[in-house]
Formats: sequence, structure tokens, C-alpha cells
Amino acid sequence: MKTNDALVADIIRTVRDVPDFPKPGILFKDITPVLLDGPLYGRLIEHLCDVVKESSADVVAGIESRGYLFAAPVAARLGLPLALIRKPGKLPWKTRKASYSLEYGTDSVEIHEDAVRPGQKVVIMDDLLATGGTMEAACRLVHELGAQVVLASFAIELKFLNGRERLGAVPVETLIAY
Repeated sequence: MKTNDALVADIIRTVRDVPDFPKPGILFKDITPVLLDGPLYGRLIEHLCDVVKESSADVVAGIESRGYLFAAPVAARLGLPLALIRKPGKLPWKTRKASYSLEYGTDSVEIHEDAVRPGQKVVIMDDLLATGGTMEAACRLVHELGAQVVLASFAIELKFLNGRERLGAVPVETLIAY
């Protein structure tokens, strides 16, 4: 996918650095200023739609919570199903669960057992790739349900945390890398 240099520059200029969040020593890349800029957010969504189209996905999955801000509009614009990957206890039906470690602790995610079907091609979206733990767990869930993860898509990647390494053979697409 050809990157739109103007889009990248505008997003880099707009993302806010928040030191010591959620704990001391972490420099949080805050994408909420991008969301507050309607035209910029729209351009980002259009770019992500192009990325997902190229993947030939059958389903778009979003990881709670900021991943939903990208996955939902992309799925809607492309007419694809939207699968939700959430924190434990938030989904109302039968779920699968996977635990993972992240840069500041441990957590788990769940997916409905009927969110994806065997053989479907799935793009999983989140706002940021850090250590890769959350996406690795999400990929495990999709694979356990018999579907194929054709792409892990992020707006931002913190390359120094080597999150791609945890994703193995899953293709990764990021717009901005720090």
C-alpha cells in the first residue's frame, strides 16, 4: 500500500505525547487529537479502507477500545461484518478468551464464538502496536475459531518495543512508526 505522505505528516503533527501515562516512564502516543479533527480522521479512515480492501478480508475485527474507532467505520464503509474483541466479561454471549502481557502489566481479551467463521479472512485493527501482546492474543482467538488473520492494522507503531516479532507470520500494516 502506498503511504500518503501528507496524511502521515498531518497525523504526526497532531498526535499528542503524554509523558508518564498510564504509569511513570511511559510516553503515551495520544491519538485523540486526530479524532477531534474531523477531516483528518476522515482521511485516516479512507486510507484504512484502502488497506483493508487490498487484504481481501471477509471480516474486520476491532480491539477494545480505540481499535473500534478505526474498525467500525472501515467495516461500515466497506459493507463488511464487524467483530468485537473486548475485555473479559463485556460480551453477552459464549466467548473465547486469551491472556497476554503488555508493556505495563497483563490482561485478557475475549471474542464471541460466532464472531468469525472457519475459513474467513480477518483484518484486526487497533490504534497502536506496542509490545504486540494484545494483537497476539486477538490473533490467537481468531485462529482458534478457524479463521485466518490476513492483516494486523495499526495507525501507529512503536518500533522500539518490537511488537511485530510477537505476531509471527501475520502481515502488519502501520501508517506511522516511532
